[in-house]
Amino acid sequence: MDTSAASKTVSKIYAVPSDLPLDSGQVLSAAHIAYETYGELAADKSNAILICHALTGDQFVASDHPITGKPGWWERMVGPGRQIDTDRYFVICANVIGSCMGSTGPASIAADGAPYAMRFPVITIRDMVRGLIALLDGMEIDQLHAVVGGSMGGMQALSLAANWPDRAARVLILASTARHSAQNIAFHEVGRQAIMADPAWAGGNYYASGASPDNGLAVARMAAHITYLSEEGLTEKFGRRLQDRDTKSFGFDADFQVESYLRYQGSGFTQRFDANSYLYITRAMDYFDLAEEHGGKLANAFEGTSARFCLVSFDTDWLYPTSESRHIVHALNAAGAKVSFVELSAPNGHDSFLLPHEQLDRVVQGFVQ
Repeated sequence: MDTSAASKTVSKIYAVPSDLPLDSGQVLSAAHIAYETYGELAADKSNAILICHALTGDQFVASDHPITGKPGWWERMVGPGRQIDTDRYFVICANVIGSCMGSTGPASIAADGAPYAMRFPVITIRDMVRGLIALLDGMEIDQLHAVVGGSMGGMQALSLAANWPDRAARVLILASTARHSAQNIAFHEVGRQAIMADPAWAGGNYYASGASPDNGLAVARMAAHITYLSEEGLTEKFGRRLQDRDTKSFGFDADFQVESYLRYQGSGFTQRFDANSYLYITRAMDYFDLAEEHGGKLANAFEGTSARFCLVSFDTDWLYPTSESRHIVHALNAAGAKVSFVELSAPNGHDSFLLPHEQLDRVVQGFVQ
């Protein structure tokens, strides 16, 4: 257990006491949920905020990452006196099932004493939320003050609001979508094929070999990272500038700065993420279609909800463009839900929700408080 007096941070692992039913029809037995909490839970448990992480995120939202040593992925937003104020709220962030930072996933040990690897059941976003609900049940938190999520975290927040409508009073969705498009699926498939084409992948059974499919995972990360950025941002940051040279090499080293940047992103990612988890989580995102889960009409997902919703999109986000947020807003309006929506201008594409942005700070703070 790691406790910091400044932010009252606690790291724990919750053993789910019963089987988790999955959308595939299978069950996940003896599941564990790794999570961190920040702040103190009020006596009436009314001040809890659940933050859901994105694809490559984890529970270390506002504390240093144990592998990389880098600050938490949303540390600028979560903490004492910050937009999500841990002096006022009890913040929970959990690693989703299927991931690799302590929650049960492909690298976890199965009942036979060997890693699950590709025997791990295929999961969905709703299955991830089942794990989060089990955690909230274990903490005896009946209703959250708010659930907050960006990107895949926004999918989880939407799924929670649709399938467990009484569990959150406020729902904040940042740069997200209610369904994965064909283009989204296509980019993920390129990444999955890169991993599975790596000889070290070995059908997913690489844990005992001492060799992991780092080359494939790095390429998958590179392809995905491009979708998180914008053309404007890439041009401003890199343009066609060469990397550490005055002339082209006429070879296949990283001649351009943008090439070097992507290679750095790919190699760094392999140090903290499991390739099989990448396969499973991207598949869960591709399966996500909230309307399909509710009779083919998105408004049905929010029928009768009493929660307040706020959606934020960014004008340079082409992964989950503003049209996707508007689609959700129209469905919420049709269901009679209380909803606000804003499109913010930012040069950084999809990643804008993770980066400093004064207008976003005001929206988050105003809606949460």
